[in-house]
Amino acid sequence: MSRPTSIHPGERRAPEIVAERREVSIPVRGAHVEGDLVVPTGARGLVVFAHGSGSSRYSPRNRYVAEVLQRGKLGTLLLDLLTREEEAIDARTAHLRFDIELLAERLVSAIEWARRDPATRELRLGFFGASTGGGAALVAAALRPDAVAAVVSRGGRPDLAGNALPLVRAPTLLIVGGDDVPVLELHREAIARMQHEVHLEVIVGATHLFEEPGALEEVGRLAREFLVAKLGPPS
Repeated sequence: MSRPTSIHPGERRAPEIVAERREVSIPVRGAHVEGDLVVPTGARGLVVFAHGSGSSRYSPRNRYVAEVLQRGKLGTLLLDLLTREEEAIDARTAHLRFDIELLAERLVSAIEWARRDPATRELRLGFFGASTGGGAALVAAALRPDAVAAVVSRGGRPDLAGNALPLVRAPTLLIVGGDDVPVLELHREAIARMQHEVHLEVIVGATHLFEEPGALEEVGRLAREFLVAKLGPPS
């Protein structure tokens, strides 16, 4: 089966990014999870992606955003938060994708791996979460405030971070579609519980998957500007 293209429909293919690219296997408790690492030459930081419910590191939307970030000199780690065996179970039960504690634990393992790997150990770290992955990214940021410098969430579920919300110290950008009304309300309730820097960007006319013309491009632009500002100058 062919993998989804990383270019968003209607987007012209830009010149190839000069970068180190490799597949990685990250140890987690009792298993390994797989990821795709891209570190552009002169990278200013590393962004770990936490995909949403029922998705994977091959999500065309996340891969599009990853390329936008790479062109801003940000490394990206697109990560499967479940093992292949767990994905098969989740396809039947749909419960592991909502196990925020497990997903956050996997993100913390990715942080520890990145701090050991020669290509990424000097880079400041951020998260980009989508859907349930947004909640997991916030929990992981609360667990490792020393290591996480920024969090961006696209159509996320910050409410799923629960009691971790007041503990998130990393500057946070929450991006939500203006027509995604129930999730927009969940964002506002979550923001009321957060005690450090947090920004809400509402993309007018966009729904949960940002499929409307220009919506995903706006997500990429907002995420890149925020993460470039928070993760520092090029190395």
